[in-house]
Amino acid sequence: MRRTARWICTAPLFLLAACDPPARQPVSHVLSDGTRVDVAADGSFALFAEDGHPLVATAAGHGPMARAYTQRVTMVQGFYIFRRSGAVDTTFSSFAGSELVDDEVVLRFTSLEGEEARVVVGVETAGVATSIELTVDETIAPGEGELSYALPFACDEDASFAGFGAQYNQTDQRGEAFPLWVEEQGIGRTGGPSITGGEHTTYFPMPWWLDWRGFGVLVETSARVDVDLCSTEAEVAWVEVEHRDPAQTNEQRSMRAVVLHGPSPREVITQLGDRVGRPAMPPTWAFSPWIGMQGGRDVVLAEVEELETAEVPFSAIWVQDWPGGRILSGDMYDLYYRWIADETLYPDLAGMVSDLHTRESTDGRVGIRFLAYANSFVIEDLDHFDEMAAMGLLPTRDGEAYSFPIVVNQGSVADFTNPATYTYVEGFLTEMVSRYGFDGWMADFGEWLPPDATLHEGDPLLVHNEYPRLWHQASRDVFDELRPDGDWVVFTRSGWTGEQREQQIVWIGDQEADWEDTDGLPTVVPALLNLGLSATPLVTHDIAGYSGGPSTKELYQRWTELGAFTTFMRTHEGLKAVSNWNWNGDAETIAHFRRFARIHEALVPTFEALAEEAHETSIPPLRHLALVFPDDVASRGVSDQFMIGDTLLVAPVVREGATSREVYLPPGTWFHVWTGAMHAGGQTITIEAPIGSPPVFSLGTDRADLRSIE
Repeated sequence: MRRTARWICTAPLFLLAACDPPARQPVSHVLSDGTRVDVAADGSFALFAEDGHPLVATAAGHGPMARAYTQRVTMVQGFYIFRRSGAVDTTFSSFAGSELVDDEVVLRFTSLEGEEARVVVGVETAGVATSIELTVDETIAPGEGELSYALPFACDEDASFAGFGAQYNQTDQRGEAFPLWVEEQGIGRTGGPSITGGEHTTYFPMPWWLDWRGFGVLVETSARVDVDLCSTEAEVAWVEVEHRDPAQTNEQRSMRAVVLHGPSPREVITQLGDRVGRPAMPPTWAFSPWIGMQGGRDVVLAEVEELETAEVPFSAIWVQDWPGGRILSGDMYDLYYRWIADETLYPDLAGMVSDLHTRESTDGRVGIRFLAYANSFVIEDLDHFDEMAAMGLLPTRDGEAYSFPIVVNQGSVADFTNPATYTYVEGFLTEMVSRYGFDGWMADFGEWLPPDATLHEGDPLLVHNEYPRLWHQASRDVFDELRPDGDWVVFTRSGWTGEQREQQIVWIGDQEADWEDTDGLPTVVPALLNLGLSATPLVTHDIAGYSGGPSTKELYQRWTELGAFTTFMRTHEGLKAVSNWNWNGDAETIAHFRRFARIHEALVPTFEALAEEAHETSIPPLRHLALVFPDDVASRGVSDQFMIGDTLLVAPVVREGATSREVYLPPGTWFHVWTGAMHAGGQTITIEAPIGSPPVFSLGTDRADLRSIE
């Protein structure tokens, strides 16, 4: 085992102080692209771009860490409980020096026991990205257990931590500590029993953050990641990556992060998109409203008629119960999870879809698109389980197909590590397009791969976070082949780094049909923003939530107002479909919904142009204020407002009974869309906001066109 050379004392005992090692001096190293690495005497370091722009730094007085432990993981209804025991931490607290070797800065650390760690800083993409890689001594191994690595990033006064995928609380996560692991979001997210989830349980986490000073950090791994962002130690943001195989060589056992240089927040997001991928561009019709409906052929066609009679603009219906469904209890409606049609509920479904495609509406629009539903579950006693089990297309445990509780069902998930699974599943997805004529679907779930399964290939604890991408690839493959012109829509909820290559539109999940800060209407805007800051630019949400409820008239109207100003306006009947309020709940709601659907329709050219930009740059259409006003420090802390592009500010009302709200206006001259009144920016104002007048402001130009819509 290699050891760092030690300082050897040759002085007499009465001069014992002379045996102290020589003090290390701060030193700067410059990489070939001009990136400067300033190394302090204690081994902490700071990166600077060629132009001197500050990048990420590590925390003074803290070295890297490794942790050996045993771990037990339990899955309960798509939630995961991680229990560690026997943890032994190794802190590399002694800095042994740095040197520039082959265009890499190598920093060496030792522990009290003499084990070594190396942090290597190198050019990833010249002038754009710098890599940081931690490796530890190969003697640190927990036998049959686990091993993790951690780096201490600096929490200086101006540090910020935005992004991390779909996070629902706020945009800057400074002061928070949470795991990053694909799982169910939670029901209410109030803590307690695992099925409720918690503040940071999410379908789409991502080990990534954007610092508003103009750089970003991506931890490149498919393993579970824990972050402690200045919570336990005010000056340190610990980032810990779990690794599964302690038998790997030292070179393979590492933690790797990539620092994106910016220097503006927008440039950081574009650089991230260059690295992780970008979504397929939706067709023009996708930007008009979609209406969720279910209940069988006659019910659906009757609702189409009702929409047209009410003169509500819409381009698509999405029918989630095309494969069948049932009333669970009372007013709760559940779907059959399969990839074939319920011919009793939807007789001649292909004919119905064809008729919709050629139907002319009262406003002269020709053609209504049909969106459906699919997920990766394979349910016992339904059409696919026995066949897929016999073909080896399901995960196994103890040599048998792995079956586990799925809500009120029993079943498994398709094993997409097996190429034959794609052949099987894509056959049914292909029929959904070629036989029935579907124009797309919700590709639901993706979070339930059991961590103790045996797969065709790979470690389930490393495949788990990648599983959403593997599942969504099936839909992408089918549409790329059958509709290469891009005339299709797929919307998904789960993901991890790299999902951006397969996704198109991401909806933020199953919010509760209520006003709660934990999981109701107030969580929508932070989630939309954080996904946008994570190079996931095309996002949507359920009007008016999914779980819980029943939704009320006021909630539905406020959620409709928000939906009108988001890129894709889409309704959902929710879990309590029978008793939830809907767009046609009464005459007043119909008029309100029609007006805001028309407002959204007026914004379609704007949304489509912004989506084209996102397709090329990853800059989201719905923008955090600080993306538009990067030099305005006050904009950075705003998580409940957003910009549509660079000129339209939206501050939705998310409090029950509220008829006004505070709005922060960044620098500039702003026009209140509903009154035309002018307001100076750089201040917080209180604005009247009765139902029908959510706070919307236009920068520099009055929007009388929106005000005139009835």
